[in-house]
Formats: sequence, C-alpha cells, structure tokens
Amino acid sequence: MASRALTPMQLIGTVFVALLATCHAGGIAVYWGQNDGEASLAETCASGNYEFVIIAFLPKFGKGQTPRVDLASHCDPASGGCTGQSKDIRACQRRGVKVLLSIGGGDGSYGLASPGDARQVAMYLWNNFLGGSSSSRPLGDAVLDGIDFDIELGGAKFWDDLARDLKSLGRSGGRRVVLSAAPQCPFPDEWDGGAISTGLFDAVWVQFYNNPECQFSAGRGAFMDAWRKWESVPAGRLFLGLPASKDAAGTGFVPAGELNSRVLPLIRGSPKYGGVMLWSKYYDDQTGYSSAIKSHV
Repeated sequence: MASRALTPMQLIGTVFVALLATCHAGGIAVYWGQNDGEASLAETCASGNYEFVIIAFLPKFGKGQTPRVDLASHCDPASGGCTGQSKDIRACQRRGVKVLLSIGGGDGSYGLASPGDARQVAMYLWNNFLGGSSSSRPLGDAVLDGIDFDIELGGAKFWDDLARDLKSLGRSGGRRVVLSAAPQCPFPDEWDGGAISTGLFDAVWVQFYNNPECQFSAGRGAFMDAWRKWESVPAGRLFLGLPASKDAAGTGFVPAGELNSRVLPLIRGSPKYGGVMLWSKYYDDQTGYSSAIKSHV
C-alpha cells in the first residue's frame, strides 16, 4: 500500500512534537573512581547511559601542597599506574561522552590561599589533565574535557579566580574547557557559590541529597523552591543530583519509578534543565538506576 503524504498541518505538528522532545531531552552524569568493584571507565561509557563521566577525585591541591589523584583501587597514581586510563578516556570521548576531573570532594586536603595560588592550580590542571603538557600527567596523555568543582571544605575564597584562569587557559590554548560544579541544594552554596556566579559554568549538578531541607522528601514545595533558586544562577545547564541507591547517601534517595512519575515532570520544562547526576557508578552498577530512568530523563 502506498503511503500518504502528510498535510501541511500534520507536518507542522510532527515537527513541533519532535522539537518539544528535543527541548526536554536530558542526559545523565555519573561520578566514577571512588569504589572497589565498579565497572572500568571504558565499560562505563560503553553502556551508552551517560553524557558525562566525572573522574573522582583530585582531593589534595593548593596552599603549597603537592597535588594528588585518588582513584581508590582502580590504579595507583604514585607509581604511574593510572596512565593507562588514557586509553579508556579516549574510548569514552570517541563515543561522545565528556570526561571531567573532579577536584575536591567531601574528604581531602585542599583549598586556595590567594589569586596567585588559584593561578598555580589552574596551570597544574591545564598541564597535567587538559591541553597543556607535562612529563608527569597522572592519567596519561589523554586530554580531559574539563574540570568539575566539588568543593565541600577548605574555604570559600578564590574558586572564582580558578574558574576564570581555567577558561582563560582554554581560550589561549585553543581548546574549550568544560566547567561543572556540584553544590549542595541549600541556596546559595557555601563553597561553590562564588565560582558559579562568574557565569563560566557549563553545567551545575546540584546535590539534592544529604540535605533534608531541600531534597524531594522535604515535600514538593521545598524541593521546587530550591530548584527555582538554582534556576537563577548564570550557568548553562542544571542537573538534579541524586544517589543511585539507598546506600549511596544518608538521605535523599528517590526510587526510580517515583523519580520518573513524580519528580522529573516537575523540572523537565525548565529552560536550564540538563538531566540527572548520579553518585556514583558503583551504586548504579548495583541497582541499574540509570537504565531505569534514562528514557524519562
């Protein structure tokens, strides 16, 4: 049977529906590197579930300290054992997955003492993980897509300087540096707030967990009040940060079915909606959370 041509009105309707779906389409970001037994970086990206993979962490830097990468049992950077990750990083990037390095974390020794200190840290990050060069690149010669600010201690000053310096190095080096941040949901964030206010951040994945006053369990009103405040920041895309299992955080876990039916419909219409961030790949391996939400994100 021959197919019938669409009328002009049907064609317009089809295009509108497609555009609407595209506008609300989000991605999933996941943290990787802090747990024994989680999938490799290459396997993580091969799943097809993630738009961003965030390598965690660089928990020691600044204030005159020698920077240190910590990837749990995945590899030992002190002995050069993490340089092999370059192969996996490039495999991820070939699949279109952005790979970032997260600096900071909830446990570490880091901070910035001055704008000059921020500049030194920016140069270290550029030369050792981004588009610069160094004889001691901890993750090998692969060039990461950017830097994630998961600042939870060490003082609130000079992170804005670090963001400006990283973007400046990218411009002068002819390579875009993606910046992301992982603030807590109480607004404004005590640590990342100043950096985010620069307007230089491409993605902000807000931690709506371990914060009972603004996570979804606090009620729709409290949750949406916090989300709307975060919509006001001058950042590119806004992600809902969640634990991938009950064991991944003290509070804030939302079952996948509830997220799909009750939470995402509230925020998908946001002009800045970017998707969902998960902590972490290890817990996602246990629960299959990303697979359960991907078609709804």
